[in-house]
Amino acid sequence: MRPPLPENSTAAVPLVIVGNPAIWHVGRHLGVAAESLAVPVRICNSDAAFEANPLLAKFNWWFRSHRPTHLSGFGEEVARACQEMGAGYLLTTGLAPVSERTLSSIGRAGVLRMNFLTDDPWNPQHTAHWFMDALPRYDIVFTPRRANVEDLRRAGCAQVHYLPFAYAPDMHFPDPPANPGEEAKYSTDVFFGGGADADRVPYLTAMIQEGMSVALYGGYWNRYPETRPSHRGSASPEVLRKAAGGARISLCLVRRANRDGHAMRTFELAASGACILAEDTEEHREILGPEGAVYFNSIPDMLEKAKALLSDEGRRHRLCLAVKARISGGKNTYRDRLVEMLSAVRPRAAANDLEMTAQS
Repeated sequence: MRPPLPENSTAAVPLVIVGNPAIWHVGRHLGVAAESLAVPVRICNSDAAFEANPLLAKFNWWFRSHRPTHLSGFGEEVARACQEMGAGYLLTTGLAPVSERTLSSIGRAGVLRMNFLTDDPWNPQHTAHWFMDALPRYDIVFTPRRANVEDLRRAGCAQVHYLPFAYAPDMHFPDPPANPGEEAKYSTDVFFGGGADADRVPYLTAMIQEGMSVALYGGYWNRYPETRPSHRGSASPEVLRKAAGGARISLCLVRRANRDGHAMRTFELAASGACILAEDTEEHREILGPEGAVYFNSIPDMLEKAKALLSDEGRRHRLCLAVKARISGGKNTYRDRLVEMLSAVRPRAAANDLEMTAQS
């Protein structure tokens, strides 16, 4: 493999990202981060690999191990983008639709291959044999969950680094309801943004049954009679900011099937200055700190602490200020994460130059 940069060079090496460029996705956030660092970047939209006749797409998903319909064709597009850009790096996100064959070809061309593994590939909902075959072809895998670090090493990954999620400053910031109409729309006791995983439903159901007003944003909450009246559909980042700003409490749950210690929403809520009631995990305490959130270990514990928070406006205000200061005062943006990724593979002189750029 060619060295990414000569030792005495600070020139930006082109980067190809495989991910979703929609405004709420990690692929987009990393693309914006690259632009802010003056790194030439191209995003290959991973959704293109799955586009197909609905019946064919379902067949491939259910009977071919979640295989993207256009895995080979999309891989050719990624390889072509690397060649046209003169890329030194390929950074894929999640269970990226890039095959073992494509990664081998790109590696032979001298491109350093990285993956930011936003989901746990051992989650039964994500099982994909084609991805597990490709995984060892990455030069470095970054995972935002400590629980699968050793699994990744046993799967043949040469280098594995724990790297938490982050926030995008242009998307995640305090934005409370600005007028009486917005206050009427978004004012609530509890806000939760995320999908209705089966192990999450009992938590929100318990809050609703305790008489708390709950606003649920995300998929599938309308499938459950207990949560259906509180479901407000999917939402844009702007709506989620308003909803978090209008709620007295923002609930922060991990995805158990993903073996999460924290989630994307952990950083997004904190950067938005929300009052966070968080599932008690080692990573949540490390990220949010002792004064940045209230932590719970069970549904009864959650209900007790939620009631205490709802009756103490002063404490809620202090928590909001503390967590916002902690997250925005540290290196917790996707720009910071991209610097960390490139610093793991670049010569030290180039990494120092990136760090200076990030601080400017």
